[in-house]
Amino acid sequence: MVVRSSSVTDSKQVATPGELPQSLSKMTSADDSDGDWDEFMDKFTEERYKNGFSEDNWEEEMEKIPLFMTKAPEEIDPKTHPQLACLQALIHDEDRTPEEKAVSLKNEGNAYFQEKKYEKAVVAYTEGLKANWEDQVNNTVLLTNRAAAQYYLGNMRSALKDSCAALKIKPDHLKALIRGAQCCMEIRSFPEAIRWCDRGLKMHPGDKKLTELRSAADKHKREAERDARKAMAKEKKEQGERQRLLSAMTERGIKLRLPKRRGSDDDDDEEQGQGPALDQLTQDATGARVFLDDQGALNWPVLLLYPEHQQSDFISAFCEASCFIDHLAVMFGEELPPWDTDRKYLPQNLQLFFEDEEMEVLYQVVPDMSLLKVLQHKRFFVKAGSPSFIVLVQGSPFSKKYLSEKTLKRW
Repeated sequence: MVVRSSSVTDSKQVATPGELPQSLSKMTSADDSDGDWDEFMDKFTEERYKNGFSEDNWEEEMEKIPLFMTKAPEEIDPKTHPQLACLQALIHDEDRTPEEKAVSLKNEGNAYFQEKKYEKAVVAYTEGLKANWEDQVNNTVLLTNRAAAQYYLGNMRSALKDSCAALKIKPDHLKALIRGAQCCMEIRSFPEAIRWCDRGLKMHPGDKKLTELRSAADKHKREAERDARKAMAKEKKEQGERQRLLSAMTERGIKLRLPKRRGSDDDDDEEQGQGPALDQLTQDATGARVFLDDQGALNWPVLLLYPEHQQSDFISAFCEASCFIDHLAVMFGEELPPWDTDRKYLPQNLQLFFEDEEMEVLYQVVPDMSLLKVLQHKRFFVKAGSPSFIVLVQGSPFSKKYLSEKTLKRW
């Protein structure tokens, strides 16, 4: 490489290998005299290299040369990176021996792994295994390295499979044993993780990583077993509560209406809830459910509907012994709802009804009645775990029109 003199540092081009000045091409052995050399140097400083790098693009051009690249391109285009394409062709040359291919691809995979390009690392390690080099040590390393790449990609099953394959070749391979235990931890198979650690510790007693993994796996195993016991105890308790609820409803003559099964036209599908169906019917969409209090009374989630204003109220725990007027007095006694602009929803003005959808009949409910008495009516069915009632203003135009379109029955 020719070094530019300080007298031409303001030139627009930096001296780089390119086409030499014409004065240099004309030099002969007779040009060794000082005068000729000075003349040559004078011409050299005045003439420019052709096809050289400019100060504006030299970094970009250097990036195209494999030796000076700071980062390899994602995809190698022969038109853009011809030198790199040639090197890649040499790496994958079919004329190379299986050993050369396997080692080269292993190194390529390791480079991708270091750059955290795990998908490309998996491809390289896989191609290395396909090279069919019968060196079991190299194949073990390829399998273990591919397991590591799969692990960081989150492909735990694939990583575990590669770890097992590596151990079939070399049963005491430490990295494969550790990776297998880690995979079992990630998929929360803690007993299996302990078995991997125990297997490894037999061959590598006192290994710090395996010891730590086994300790963590044992801790998580005990926590999982504890959680399972808690869940089982909770389920048993809830099952007992469901049975007590069902018994209490049966004793009171309360009927639960089951929704029809999909695709069924059988009317018998809508009958009193039994067994597992009680789970569905005793929990309201809000999450509230019927429960037995300490006095053995049923408390229901109750829905009040106001069709005139398309509004509703929800009482999360309506004790079966309470009367409707007790709740209405609280809800409409001191402060009326904002949608009641006419101020007509007063406790003494309200009428309550429940609807028998099967018979298409409305039954009027006396506000002084208890909830239990209404639930025991022969035509009342609790649907979706929540008794519902219609509330109207007595004598209002809407009430008259609404009731005129219904069949009304009184107790």
